[in-house]
Amino acid sequence: MKNIIAISSGKGGVGKSSTAVNLALALAAEGAKVGILDADIYGPSIPTMLGAEDSRPTSPDGTHMAPIMKYGLATNSIGYLVTDDNAMVWRGPMASKALMQMLQETLWPDLDYLVLDMPPGTGDIQLTLAQNIPVTGAVVVTTPQDIALIDAKKGIVMFEKVEVPVLGIVENMSMHICSNCGHHEPIFGTGGAQKLAEKYHTQLLGQLPLHITLREDLDNGTPTVVARPDSEFTDIYRQLAGRVAARCTGREK
Repeated sequence: MKNIIAISSGKGGVGKSSTAVNLALALAAEGAKVGILDADIYGPSIPTMLGAEDSRPTSPDGTHMAPIMKYGLATNSIGYLVTDDNAMVWRGPMASKALMQMLQETLWPDLDYLVLDMPPGTGDIQLTLAQNIPVTGAVVVTTPQDIALIDAKKGIVMFEKVEVPVLGIVENMSMHICSNCGHHEPIFGTGGAQKLAEKYHTQLLGQLPLHITLREDLDNGTPTVVARPDSEFTDIYRQLAGRVAARCTGREK
């Protein structure tokens, strides 16, 4: 695979997984061969977002797993191996080992991009990935409010310490769009992600809106990029994909 992109966040609830899924689909819409690995061992959500929660991987040789194909993406997740009501009560080393097995024992096709949906925070899994996988770069997802930006800053510093390039920052829920009248309101504040990007000499890759349609599409297992390919929201994700692809150019390992 040519590029491995880690989608990260300093805290949960900022829309990291929804960003990862729609980014992967937007990259694929531009003609790239794309895979997505749900590295959020404790809270896998990619199968549900893709409408593939009932899928189970098969093994053609008794050792490796064939990826689950959905909407043109090659995917794998611990969520395909456990039921929704099972909690993964694993210590860090066991979770890290499971992640490495999914990465190395999945029969990935020849990919232009493998998108990693990381668990939130800074811990064992992040360190395992940084130390054992040639990550092209990380995209840090945040929301505009101060508490989220503080945690995003910690994520950026972590990647710097482990020498993983930060491709840039995505500000999710940047603007609330009323589903009735279309009024735009920055309910979580403005300007924070841009200032963070400037402070750490990286880019603000995109600003994603908060709109009920985006949530409903994911709940239905049809992410917006495939459910509404001609929508303004999909256009935003495709612009984001273009910027991420441009940042990856020249960084392939």
